[in-house]
Amino acid sequence: MRELHLGDKTVPAIGLGTWHMGNSTATRAKEIKAIQAGIDAGATVIDTAEMYGNGRSESLVGEAIANIDREKLFLIDKVLPSNASADRMSHSLDTSLKLLGTDYVDLYLYHWRGAVPLSETVETLQSLQQQGKIKHWGVSNFDLPDMKELLALPGGDQVAANEDLYNLGSRGIEYSLLPWQRKQGIPLIAYTPVAAGDERGQLINNPAVKEVAEAHQATPWQILLAWAIRDGSTLAIPQSGDPKHAVDNIKAASLTLNEDDLAKIDKAFPKPTSKQPLDIR
Repeated sequence: MRELHLGDKTVPAIGLGTWHMGNSTATRAKEIKAIQAGIDAGATVIDTAEMYGNGRSESLVGEAIANIDREKLFLIDKVLPSNASADRMSHSLDTSLKLLGTDYVDLYLYHWRGAVPLSETVETLQSLQQQGKIKHWGVSNFDLPDMKELLALPGGDQVAANEDLYNLGSRGIEYSLLPWQRKQGIPLIAYTPVAAGDERGQLINNPAVKEVAEAHQATPWQILLAWAIRDGSTLAIPQSGDPKHAVDNIKAASLTLNEDDLAKIDKAFPKPTSKQPLDIR
């Protein structure tokens, strides 16, 4: 199973995303089973955010992991820009911790840039880290200028990861951001790694993706995930409220695409040849 170093732990390269989960009482039990099935299949990373359902996703995760050894899990949570200030972040984190049923998160991300000065946010994140409420901190939806600004700040070089949208249909960060992060040793967390809506359908039904999937006796979904984590420094966090699908996603971490596979995929979905606006959903 492909792994990567995240914070102070080595984790499987495919985790569990929870965006859009926890919003319906009708699907709650199945979604909890999906998270637990993913953990049973080898996933250790669970990604959530206070924004997701205004805490309902965090509550769902908390219920799903209530009887699981906390030390075996790597929890990622995110703070909203409106709560990323010195006077609000601690309270925001405490609320998230209560919903999760834990006294710390492994990685706390600044969800996207807002009006609070970046230096204030970084200083506050460092303070929470010193208090032990978070093991590591990072950012999300940061492009290359944002990352360079971050690393120029005192303590900014302690950033543990950047979470951006990244999938076969959205390769823009490959032009400059991703190569720079690799040089700096900053892992990428890829959200929406199998795309969404009509774009997802275009990816999983693409002849090249289907051909590679058949060669590996895998599903097109699994090929998209194996492609996303191919560099060894990317964590993909697909979301699924279905237990079987969640397990299939985790199994994709055991797939290795060869040069011919990657060439076929690149021909169908070419690499970017110029700087693209950061894709944010």
